[in-house]
Amino acid sequence: MIKIHPLASCESIQIGEGTQIWQFCVVLAQAKIGKNCNINAHCFIENDVVIGDNVTVKCGNYLWNGLTIEDDVFIGPNVTFTNDKYPKSKNVNFRLDKTTICKGASIGGGAVILPGLRIGIGAVVGAGAVVTKEVADYTTVVGNPARTLGDQS
Repeated sequence: MIKIHPLASCESIQIGEGTQIWQFCVVLAQAKIGKNCNINAHCFIENDVVIGDNVTVKCGNYLWNGLTIEDDVFIGPNVTFTNDKYPKSKNVNFRLDKTTICKGASIGGGAVILPGLRIGIGAVVGAGAVVTKEVADYTTVVGNPARTLGDQS
């Protein structure tokens, strides 16, 4: 059973069984959300976003076009995702930079993920980290700019 809180605005019909979407969330019509996901309160999910199965998105996240979140991923509270390397108002030269968060990755609260990056399989991004480069599989990164702590396999 899909549970959508009455105070959420969910336009998408592409939502898997067992998923819960909590209050004050907005999910646009083309967004795809897998099975057994938990989308916590105060989240926004744009049209060109794909979320796999068994994903947790904690409160206060805005998931912009071009973001793919694979299965078994944890997104902590207030993570900042971006999709434009050179943002400016009414930019006629806007280029969408796609970001992928790979299977089993975890992103700590308040992290910033710059556009066009891959966060590897089983990778961990520490709370508050500013990720400016791709993160290898099974690697933990922390700090600003994010730097590698070690292999977590």
